Amino acid sequence: MSKTEKIEELQTLLQNDSNNFKARRQLAVLLLDTGYTEEALMHLLYLTQNCPDDSEVFYNLGIAYEKQKKYEKAKESYLKAVEISPSEIDAIYNLGLVLTELKDYDNAIECFSYVINSDKEDSNSYFNLGICYLKKGDLENAMINFQNTVALNDEDIYAHFYIGNIFKEKGDLQTAYEKFVKVLELSPAYSWAYYNLAVIDWECGNTEEALEKLEKTIELNPKDTDAYIVSAKILASEKEYEKAELKINDAIENCGKNGNLYYIMAQIQKQLNNRDESLKYFNLALDNSTTLNTNIKFVNKEIKSLG
Repeated sequence: MSKTEKIEELQTLLQNDSNNFKARRQLAVLLLDTGYTEEALMHLLYLTQNCPDDSEVFYNLGIAYEKQKKYEKAKESYLKAVEISPSEIDAIYNLGLVLTELKDYDNAIECFSYVINSDKEDSNSYFNLGICYLKKGDLENAMINFQNTVALNDEDIYAHFYIGNIFKEKGDLQTAYEKFVKVLELSPAYSWAYYNLAVIDWECGNTEEALEKLEKTIELNPKDTDAYIVSAKILASEKEYEKAELKINDAIENCGKNGNLYYIMAQIQKQLNNRDESLKYFNLALDNSTTLNTNIKFVNKEIKSLG
């Protein structure tokens, strides 16, 4: 029997007996699994009124709210599930995920640590601990937990990627490079790994290799604004201004209006002695200041210097 057929069967049972809570639970879970979150939520809310001591109902209610990105309500639901059944590991794990979304990293860490105390082989909890510590700016503990993740699951590309980023942050470019290569071995289409390799190549003076990797980044993700910007900066540093201009034009076409792109284009036009074009793009950068990293006062000084 297919899931659709099972849903129809359960719906028929409920039409005949609305108090068939077992059928309603099954239906709610099936609806969640098949993407009918709103319908599942309706049944789960009904069940919370009639089965107030059923931790599984509140656990699934948390999942429904989480799918809708209603994280506060998801948090309340998972907390209720844990209150009813304090050893409900799945609810504690999901509570950790929701607390992470709510930026309550300390309490999220408590949740994932609890899960690990129950299952030392849970690589996902180690990974999420790594994310929490990273968000807190604690690179040492983030590194420890990402390394624990790959020790249990060497195919976790995201853990390898974050390890690479931490090594890069610490200035160990060689080890970072090796980690990003590892990511590509596991997932050849992971564009961010190519981007990070390109940045390291650029920092090490390997501009040709950097440009090649940036082209691969853009091929895999044509909307990667940063890849276009770095590529244009490299070309401009090599005095390839017209190629840099073409690169930013491609970026604007593919990524749309962006203050950083307009600012880089203004600098390129300035190098080409195209005063009017430079002014135009500086002003466009200001018009799109929500995506502009450069201080607005500095941009205004640039405009004033052009007269």
